[in-house]
Amino acid sequence: MLIRYKKSMEKIAMGLLSFMPEEKDVKKLTGTIRAYEENENWQLYLWKENDDVLGAIGVKVDEANGEVIVQHISVNPSHREQGIGQKMIHDVRENYYSDYQIVANELTTSFLSKCV
Repeated sequence: MLIRYKKSMEKIAMGLLSFMPEEKDVKKLTGTIRAYEENENWQLYLWKENDDVLGAIGVKVDEANGEVIVQHISVNPSHREQGIGQKMIHDVRENYYSDYQIVANELTTSFLSKCV
């Protein structure tokens, strides 16, 4: 199930996002987390199963265009190939942003295209 990011989950979220090649640098990663904390249009969600946080998905809400842009998506490597990424996309679409079109950015295009 998707849960909204809270400051108390910062280390877990940073760990998950660090699996993305573009987020390996600690300064970049810290800036990304700050953006999710400070920008009201940026939302970060974590995927939780059986008390374990296994994935993260970050979106940017573009109300003017009716879009939700998937900016980051990451799953713990030991839990990949189990459909968790697809479940996160589905939950974002169905439970949070059903009135919006879900689109990818340059980092998430290949993954999102597999989920359609």
